[in-house]
Amino acid sequence: MNKTLKLLIASDTFVFLGFGLIAPILAIYIKDNIVGGSLAAVGLMSTIFLISKTIFQLFFSRLFGPKHRFYMVCIGTFLIICVPFIYVFSTRVWHFYIAQLIYGLGGGLAYPAWFSLFATHLTKGKQAFEWSIYSGLVGGGAGVSAYFGSILATNLGFTVTFFVAGILALTGMIILLGLEKDNLKIILQKEMFLNPRKSKTLLNPKKEIFFVNKHKPKQVHGIG
Repeated sequence: MNKTLKLLIASDTFVFLGFGLIAPILAIYIKDNIVGGSLAAVGLMSTIFLISKTIFQLFFSRLFGPKHRFYMVCIGTFLIICVPFIYVFSTRVWHFYIAQLIYGLGGGLAYPAWFSLFATHLTKGKQAFEWSIYSGLVGGGAGVSAYFGSILATNLGFTVTFFVAGILALTGMIILLGLEKDNLKIILQKEMFLNPRKSKTLLNPKKEIFFVNKHKPKQVHGIG
């Protein structure tokens, strides 16, 4: 398993740990503590997130290409991790609707790029195993955090739980920043392969000479 896969899995594990904390308590919090809150409002929140994510991800996946994947993942994840902090300061149900729209926008940016990066870096012959590692860590982590989220909310309150969820998700965002160096390395390697003469400026002088000479075409002389 290469570095990019490890970073993607670690990042998503922390993000899902954070959101797992609030998954079992959010409906109760909105129904009992928010002006205009009800079970119908909670259902509408889910609808806003899922529909907006679907629309945005179709749009962004067509608008941006592979070279934008790193920025799509980082910006989208940043929007997603803002959501628990928005919950902290929300006092009316429409505040939560806005939060869900931001959640959908972030998901629409991050998800297509994340899956594209993950699929691109899978090890040949081990795709199923690597997907299973991701699914097991993310699903298991979210399952465990759901229980601890209910305990945390019971003992320390909803606000603390939302903050802890946001901090865990923020940790996942910070891990994603490690993708930049790995991503740039891959772009450089592709550029060197496709256009060696143009890429010599990216290398040090000694390697430039070796690289250019190595790829210099041989002269073919005619007979006679």
